[in-house]
Order: sequence, then structure tokens, then C-alpha cells
Amino acid sequence: MTKNQLIHLLFTIFPLTLVAEKSLFDGQSLEGWDGNPLHWTVEDGAIVGVNTKENPTKGNTFLIWKGGNLKDFDLTLECKIESGNSGIQYRSFVKPGEHDGWRIGGYQADFESGDKYSGICYGEAFRGILCMRGDRTTLSRDASGKLVKSVEKIGDTTKLGLSIKKKDWNTYRIVADGYRFEHYINGEKMCVLIDEDEKERRAEGLLAFQVHAGPPMKVYFKNVVLR
Repeated sequence: MTKNQLIHLLFTIFPLTLVAEKSLFDGQSLEGWDGNPLHWTVEDGAIVGVNTKENPTKGNTFLIWKGGNLKDFDLTLECKIESGNSGIQYRSFVKPGEHDGWRIGGYQADFESGDKYSGICYGEAFRGILCMRGDRTTLSRDASGKLVKSVEKIGDTTKLGLSIKKKDWNTYRIVADGYRFEHYINGEKMCVLIDEDEKERRAEGLLAFQVHAGPPMKVYFKNVVLR
């Protein structure tokens, strides 16, 4: 067998898959993003979201990526939170009704300054908590149409929480493959959601970051890379 024949054989057995990689944040501006300038700025190479006593948001508000709807993807970013609660929306939608245009619902990879919710999958205006940290949850509907959650343990929520750095940078990864969603923080698998709820599950939608209403908070995002 010649060298060229061997190479051809290897590519036949192990086909090369090209993965497109795109940086969604230029490190200097909010070009390509849309949010309330009272709550979103860029500081020292990071997107910064704030809710302050001087300029409180009346509801959860979002910085929306304007690059289009996401379907299957692998998203990695770095994030840090000083106080409060935030999250990364994906396959999401602009909420109906009259508002400022920055109100979003859908799947959320939660990120908070506390100890319970970072890493979970939350449904913002979208069925509530969908999967807790340390769980693999399958969503479905019973004969009456009621939402059913089937839960298996894949890890200990307290131990997983210890891998999340307080007031420091963490690497957050979200993988959406069909209706299977996986969240990772600092390389640790936090949760797996399998959405078999044909009534409400979403095949595509928006990407956005959250500033939460309520007490003052500050969150940072940088190195946002989409594959």
C-alpha cells in the first residue's frame, strides 16, 4: 500500500470534521450585541452587567447577541460575578407583550454568587427550574399534559459547587445537541437536560446574558467563543 492510499484509507475510516469557531466579543465594544446601556458596558476587556440602587432594572434585563438564532452549538466563555444572580440564555426568545425589547425567556445556564444554582438549567419564563446541579433530568408530558421530570443523579451538588470560584473567573461551557443540553463549569459537568417535552422544547433561539432584578449586582463575561 502506498502512502497516498494509506492516507485515503485513514480519512475514509476517520473522516475529518471541520468545526467553525467564532469569537462573539471583540474585547472592546458591544458591537454585535444589544442591551440597555444603563446596565451593560465594557470594562478592561470584559462585558459588564450591573444593577444598581441608582439605576435599578424593573425586571430581568438582557444583553442579546444579534448574530442570529442558535441551533446545535458548543459555547465557551469566562465569567465572574461579584453579587446577585445572572445567567446565559440560549435557544431563547423575546418575551411577548409591550416592553423595552430586552426581556428574554428560554433555556438558561444559571450563574450566581451563592452556592445553590450555578450550573443548573433554568427556564426563564419557560417552565421554571428544569434541571438541578448534579442531575440528569428528562422532561416529558404525561397523559393529562402535566410536565414530568425524571431525575438521575450524576454528581454531588455540594462537591460540584466547590469547583466554582467565588468572585473570580470561571470557564462556563454549554453544549446543545438536538434536545440534549449539558452545562460545565471549570471542566466539571454540572447538569444534563434531555427535553422530550414536545409541547414547549425549543430547537433554536437567541443567545443573551442576564442582569437580574432586585438587589445590586455585577457580573462579567469575556472570551465568548462559539463552535
